Amino acid sequence: MIKAIMCDVDGTLLNSQGVVSPYTIEQIKKIKAQGMLFGLATGRDVHSVKKQLNRWGIDGLVDAIVGTGGAEIADFQLNVEKSSYPLEGKVIRQVIEHYQDLDVNFAIPWQGELYSPKDDEYIRKLSEADHIPYHVVDYHEFLNEPRPKVMIVCDPAMMGAVIARSHTFTVPKTKSAGLITASILFEYMDPRVSKTEGLKEFMTLHGLTMDELCTFGDADNDYDMTVNAKIGVVMANGSEKTKSAADYITDDHDHDGIGRFIAEHFLNHS
Repeated sequence: MIKAIMCDVDGTLLNSQGVVSPYTIEQIKKIKAQGMLFGLATGRDVHSVKKQLNRWGIDGLVDAIVGTGGAEIADFQLNVEKSSYPLEGKVIRQVIEHYQDLDVNFAIPWQGELYSPKDDEYIRKLSEADHIPYHVVDYHEFLNEPRPKVMIVCDPAMMGAVIARSHTFTVPKTKSAGLITASILFEYMDPRVSKTEGLKEFMTLHGLTMDELCTFGDADNDYDMTVNAKIGVVMANGSEKTKSAADYITDDHDHDGIGRFIAEHFLNHS
């Protein structure tokens, strides 16, 4: 018996216009009326997601956000907010040094905004696409305290070189999350962070287990939660890796993949 649905945001719940379709919103309202929990599991930080809920059309429908790839939890039903396992500044400096000869930029999400060491087309495009303000700051000072994660931002044509370079990064206590979102992001975070771990904590807060959870995702960073949820659903536009773990593949994010699946599998049609 599924008691909670948690959705990735970009490429999953949001369509190409950057909002949730009216049809999918109606299906979410119906499952909530049946008593099911609904929330978001995203690489975006909680603070920035809260700011976007109204624009996305789902303000008031979200029970919880598992953000920053699982490192943050904001549960609106239980009034719980917590974060865990930020990256040390010295580790982020080592990541930057490892990629410094490549044509890339870096971005750190913090309190709903992006912080970058330089101003270029990559950070501007990311800021515009995600509707998140950005600031250019002195990383020497900014990294004097731990930060949630660091994102490498680049042109899609550079991603192959970024991935290849990641194989030679061997700093202890970090890992590449292996994320390629919107073809321009590659992220590093603490190895203890994953969407699965964040979702387990969220479910435990409600006295539930992963056997009562359905997830929707698309990208490589959704692979682990797809494997570990009772029902892992992947969008038709998802990565081949994450599709390989899916219990179901639904329509793409521009054809109400989530709404159609909810209507077919979870709504009482009596």
